[in-house]
Amino acid sequence: MALDGRALAALVRPGARIALADGTGSPRAAYPLLSALARERGDLRLVTGWLPGPADGLELDAFADARTVMPGWGLRRAADAGHIRAVPARLSAVPALVAGPLRPDLLVLAAAPGPFGPVLGSEVSWVRAVVDLGVPVAVVLDRALPRAASGPPLPDEQVFVLGEVAEGPHAVASAAPSAEHEAIGRHVAGLLTDGVRLQWAPGQLGAAVVGGVRAAGVRVRADSGLLGDGVVALEEAGLLVGDPVATYLVGSPELYAWADARGRAGHPVAHRIEHTHDPGRLAADPPLVAVNTAVEIDHDGQVNVEGTANALVGGIGGHPDYAAAAARSARSLSVIALASQHRGHPTRVERLSRPVTTASHDVDVVVTEHGCADLRGLDRDERRRALDPLFPA
Repeated sequence: MALDGRALAALVRPGARIALADGTGSPRAAYPLLSALARERGDLRLVTGWLPGPADGLELDAFADARTVMPGWGLRRAADAGHIRAVPARLSAVPALVAGPLRPDLLVLAAAPGPFGPVLGSEVSWVRAVVDLGVPVAVVLDRALPRAASGPPLPDEQVFVLGEVAEGPHAVASAAPSAEHEAIGRHVAGLLTDGVRLQWAPGQLGAAVVGGVRAAGVRVRADSGLLGDGVVALEEAGLLVGDPVATYLVGSPELYAWADARGRAGHPVAHRIEHTHDPGRLAADPPLVAVNTAVEIDHDGQVNVEGTANALVGGIGGHPDYAAAAARSARSLSVIALASQHRGHPTRVERLSRPVTTASHDVDVVVTEHGCADLRGLDRDERRRALDPLFPA
């Protein structure tokens, strides 16, 4: 079924700001319609978030203004080219941004058909906060989306269906961990106690952390901003405790099918940012071990995750949210895990290439393939000396 471009145009007033739902379930089928309308009107603005897949058909230079609160992965080149502005924001602050200075006039999203109306699919992110504002919602019904998200159906009075597709969420393959990453995964697993909540990100390092957990046989609770295929591997190994918590899913069709089954059974995996990134909840029991990575770390333990001097790599995301929450809790740990070198260049630097993402006082433990450095209770000089063995010259 083709999408109705005239129905979309009727919802968009002159100079409107359009919020484009993000994540693997972003409404890719609507990208060409949005781009064509932006070129025709010449005055439309766009706000979006994390797009982990290629943004084919989304012509960001067609908009009078385009902004993203999470520029990594699919938006790197567009941000470097100046076609979209990257707004520095921790993920927990995004609901306030879209309710205030970035408030949209229309929300465009993909939703799964539900028995009582369209429901969110593979993520919730900041989208529910926009829905709560009462703005119109242009919906692409996607029969292939998992029903993995918590929350009620979208309000009938706000919903305008543009059409129906069967695309499903974008599948993201994870590269196999390197030997360095596998060593890091083993070191991280050694920091875990049975039943802790574990936060980690998908990708090579995340796969290595899951591999380390499986090898150590430690039972964990998954509590993370992003969840990938590793959570399925943990459940299959009998090491997953309780109901996983995330706001985005990113991975293979097997992950999405697993999340769909859980959601249909009354155990949704994806929840709104106000829940997943709430600092009080994250700092409460059971203890949280937040495992985040870095593009660079300096001699004081300050962290940069946004990019190098020459290229954008990612966005701030939930990095400082989870790190700060874990650091403030007595039995939790804020862990920064990274290889000591990347493509032959040290990842420990004298001066960060970009602004600080996470402050040094929110870093408890640093892990590289060479081991762990526990920085808690150390002064500045002691911290620097503790980091030296992890980054040999």
